[in-house]
Amino acid sequence: MICGIDEAGRGPVIGPMVIAGVQVKDEKVLDGFRIRDSKKCSPERRERLADTIKSKADKIHIVVFDADEIDELRKRFTINEIEVEGFCRVMRVLRSDRYYVDSADVDEKRFANELRRRLDFDAEIISSHKAEEKFVVVAAASIIAKTERDRFVREIEKELREKLDMPLGSGYPSDSTTIEFLKEWIKRYGKLPPHVRKSWKTIRKLSGRQSKLW
Repeated sequence: MICGIDEAGRGPVIGPMVIAGVQVKDEKVLDGFRIRDSKKCSPERRERLADTIKSKADKIHIVVFDADEIDELRKRFTINEIEVEGFCRVMRVLRSDRYYVDSADVDEKRFANELRRRLDFDAEIISSHKAEEKFVVVAAASIIAKTERDRFVREIEKELREKLDMPLGSGYPSDSTTIEFLKEWIKRYGKLPPHVRKSWKTIRKLSGRQSKLW
């Protein structure tokens, strides 16, 4: 068995980080569907591909770190270490002979070694930057992770719109829609909304009143 693992939502200020693993006996079952990195697909195409992947994969496993959990873990760990833990949780469920993983570390070998160190079984781990562009099984995991995170963000937006009828955006700090939403929420309510990663520098700068908002 082989397994591809990737994440979505490592950098946003709002919402969870989702890590997905896709396990197949042979990558060939994913051939012919033009499965590619989720960032290069429209939302509609991602959803269609996610359905295809779910029908073709032997198993899929998803690990979710919500904003509060990330904030708590960031008191003791780096985001890379949190990601390693998430990848290992997937690997323990989807036991495979070989794993293809998208490296979160600048040192690909170090990332693989850190994963290997935490496992209680032997497996080949191929760690690579931009693995979703090199291995179709990682591209498949990327699509599953992204569609799951998108679903969470839609649910969060629906919840928050009950108190502030503005678009939430993607949740990323580079998204002006997200930043405008947060500014207006803070202006109106004097505190941060739920589902925000308070440990992010963007939030500290945006609030300007860290002690009151945490």
